[in-house]
Amino acid sequence: MRPAPPPSGSSPRRSRSGRRWRPRVRHLLLLLVAWLVFLVGVPIYAWSQVEEVPFTPDGDRPDDQPGTTYLLVGSDSRGDLSEEERRALGTGDAAGQRTDTILLLHTGSGPNLLMSIPRDSVVDVPGYGTTKINAAFAFGGAPLLTQTIENETGIRVDEYVEIGFGGFVDVVDAVGGVEICPREAMQDPLAKLDVEKGCQEADGATALGYARSRKISALGDIDRARRQREVISAIGAEAVSPWTVVNPWRYWRLNNAGADAVAVGEGMGPVRAAMWASAMTNVNGDSGLTCGVPIANLNVDWDPERAPQMFQAIIEDDTESITPELCSPTGGLQ
Repeated sequence: MRPAPPPSGSSPRRSRSGRRWRPRVRHLLLLLVAWLVFLVGVPIYAWSQVEEVPFTPDGDRPDDQPGTTYLLVGSDSRGDLSEEERRALGTGDAAGQRTDTILLLHTGSGPNLLMSIPRDSVVDVPGYGTTKINAAFAFGGAPLLTQTIENETGIRVDEYVEIGFGGFVDVVDAVGGVEICPREAMQDPLAKLDVEKGCQEADGATALGYARSRKISALGDIDRARRQREVISAIGAEAVSPWTVVNPWRYWRLNNAGADAVAVGEGMGPVRAAMWASAMTNVNGDSGLTCGVPIANLNVDWDPERAPQMFQAIIEDDTESITPELCSPTGGLQ
């Protein structure tokens, strides 16, 4: 007696179909794992290339304070630029090293705050008397600049980040350019800048000129500080955009350009660095505040009433209480 034939149905077909899909699923899983390894491995490798520099001053310092305050310095050193690059970028040939940009970024329980300190602010630099704050970096590097800022504001600097001219250009180009929004047409031959009024895409060289130009605005260094905050925020937004993460070449370029561009304070560590980078991406809008030190006049003298209020809010990690009167793009000047 013959055995009965198997019942008709789709089980064999499903089995064969399942066997066909298994290799595809395995391939997709392998690709996903490889992509995750790439996303994690690239910044780890890049971090291993970042230079560390001393920044903590000797002597008395403010006590530990709630939240974290980062000192971000844009160095005007031309040492990382060739003669051809200096001419192309309009950086000049000034010897030595001063700070072209000084920013404090505070993160904590309230909105993140990015505050610029005008480089022409006249302060007491320990050991050198009364002079412009950017000279502190030339006299004693990051430790003396940190000490000067802590003495003048009472704010404790927890971490330090420094970027040079050449690195700035490379980072902007690595993210494919950034959007700038000049309030008026700007032509500055010294900064190699020629842009129209209104929002537009800028490459690294144009963004550098836009951030550095100071001779064509009545507000001078005050307006330049506003533009520097604008460009830095734009870089942060591009760095975390989905187009950067899903584009392996762009992601690789950004991480390597960032590693070459910056130096960080000793002991910063990759976790704090990631926290800094994340905070820099959301200082605009409802999640953050960007402003200049409250000033009293075009000489960028700090306002004797409003500036201490701003500093105290940072010291107490109370950025939630900072009003538009304190946090203004021009430091309160119209």
